[in-house]
Amino acid sequence: MSVESAHTWIKDHSKRPKVVILGVPERDTVRAALERLRPAIAEHAEIIAEDLNFSYDFSMAKPDLVIVLGGDGSILQTARQMGAQQSPVLGINCGRLGFLAALSPDDFLNVWPEVSRGGFKVVKHLMLQTSLIREGRIIAQQLALNEAAVLGGPPYRILDIDLYADGALATRYRCDGLIVATPIGSTAHNLSAGGPILRRQLQAIVVSPISPHTLTYRPLVDSADTVLELTVTEPNESTSIVVDGRILSRLLPGDRVRIERAEQTFQMLAVKGHDDYRALRDKLGWGGSVPVNRSPL
Repeated sequence: MSVESAHTWIKDHSKRPKVVILGVPERDTVRAALERLRPAIAEHAEIIAEDLNFSYDFSMAKPDLVIVLGGDGSILQTARQMGAQQSPVLGINCGRLGFLAALSPDDFLNVWPEVSRGGFKVVKHLMLQTSLIREGRIIAQQLALNEAAVLGGPPYRILDIDLYADGALATRYRCDGLIVATPIGSTAHNLSAGGPILRRQLQAIVVSPISPHTLTYRPLVDSADTVLELTVTEPNESTSIVVDGRILSRLLPGDRVRIERAEQTFQMLAVKGHDDYRALRDKLGWGGSVPVNRSPL
């Protein structure tokens, strides 16, 4: 886990922190939350932009903090929008799941005075750089917070996907697709495909085949420093590399997809009382109870 000491997200305590507010366009809950929270935010910080279209250019002015109104999809969009200019993020859940956007509007109002003083720590999360290589040239790149996936598409048939790890052939998968997920992304598409849940602060990746053809193919957890390359022997007409739910490019015969640790990290404020296990219980329905006061055997 990489955690910066408290108060470091505010660069100059003699000035009011600069904040950008992002949110989902055309969602009533987001607009209502913005109207409600704006006065409290403005009391302790300088709001340099309100962007409900995800169009703010972070290369022009980098804020001290980005407040995101929405759900986990809004968090992903924010990470994509910031690109190389990653700033600390605090998510306010105006959606359904809110696995990453952990605070309700009421929670935010309670903690905002402390947050505005730099009282929450910043946790850096692994991101992946996905590159599409065609005829020896990189023709497309995208940062991933959740995952990069090779997906088949119509006409539907099993794909042969070769996986290389640090330049050496690891295996050939026969499957409908292949997911390479970060710890944050392990509870997204990876989980639906039967992959394991990783603690969000682990420096690791998980490779999960989708509907593999044999029982010997199982999800694989590897070091985040491993450089992976994927090739599809005979891609379908719509076989694509998809990054955080968005198509980066269609794959052609001979294309290589390189997935590696990105230089950038996704920075989130650590919300007190909202750890990984609480998120699993509250958001993913872990309903079991742990016995207490058990006598030793």
